[in-house]
Amino acid sequence: MIDFLRGRLFKKDPTHVVIDVGGVGYKVNISLSTFSEIKDKEDIQLLTYLHIKEDSHTLFGFNKESEKTMFLYLLSISGVGPSTALMIQSSLSASELKHAIASENVNIIKSVKGVGAKTAQRIILELKDKILKMEDLPLQEDLSSNNILKKEALSALTTLGINRLAAEKQVDLILKQSGEQVTLEELIKQVLKKA
Repeated sequence: MIDFLRGRLFKKDPTHVVIDVGGVGYKVNISLSTFSEIKDKEDIQLLTYLHIKEDSHTLFGFNKESEKTMFLYLLSISGVGPSTALMIQSSLSASELKHAIASENVNIIKSVKGVGAKTAQRIILELKDKILKMEDLPLQEDLSSNNILKKEALSALTTLGINRLAAEKQVDLILKQSGEQVTLEELIKQVLKKA
């Protein structure tokens, strides 16, 4: 119904934005990855999906076509609603989710708040063939020691209740400054001091 919105960014929040389109403010729910990609922009365009229930109409926005496609794939799974799909996309990057599905790693998908083992298994079973056809998402991730260190640190920090986006910024900054000299324990401690 509403395929995209283009306008001035009136308000931004990690979970939603308000886009001024010709004097009308549209509230659009977004994932953390979309938030991180649009945070410095004044004029934006988001691809959208309009979810209609009998008591509400809710817009969901995406910075990339691949993110919208993944969202729609997730919605096709029984037991996954728009809020859960958005939570999955906020917790896992597109490549992490694709890799988890392709490698049938139930634990990674199950680690998302609100996703149980049965739902994680259904996601893998029903989406594996579709995911492997998505060419714009890399299947293999960079497995350098820094990337492994980053993933382990982010996992620990989000478990400790630190916002994933904030933690990721701090982890990237520390890794850039210290290179491969820092241990996982030191990395987590440094981020916790700054949080």
